[in-house]
Amino acid sequence: MKIYLDACCLNRPFDDQTQDRIRLETEAIILIIIRFKTWSDWQWIGSEVLNFEIEQTPDPERRHRVELLASNTDYSIVVKQEEIERAVQLEMLGFHPFDALHIACAESGGADVFLTTDDKLLNKANNLSKQLRVRVENPLTWLREVV
Repeated sequence: MKIYLDACCLNRPFDDQTQDRIRLETEAIILIIIRFKTWSDWQWIGSEVLNFEIEQTPDPERRHRVELLASNTDYSIVVKQEEIERAVQLEMLGFHPFDALHIACAESGGADVFLTTDDKLLNKANNLSKQLRVRVENPLTWLREVV
């Protein structure tokens, strides 16, 4: 199974853990990352877009931690014309530019699922799921389903 984690997922472990939702999503993301390292049946897909978005993190300590997590991907999608063209199509459907590029990279990499904790993105993807080539899910919801 190929899995794409967006920047929201990689930042979640460094968010305020006093909120139940954030803590549970963090635990799910950590379990998913552990599974990448301990089982060979899940592959972690990253991308140039993900790396660029992480580089925009203003807090240097947080950025460093998230970069360390992202450095463990099994492979990274390089943005080419195909991904740009698909992202433009997704933007025309109403996706934010970064989200559109993430989805385009996940699709290009053959991801089975694109995981995010961004509610706006999840709602938009749910409403437009028939027009996407990758399933978009919350990591906690998805992990409950597959484990």
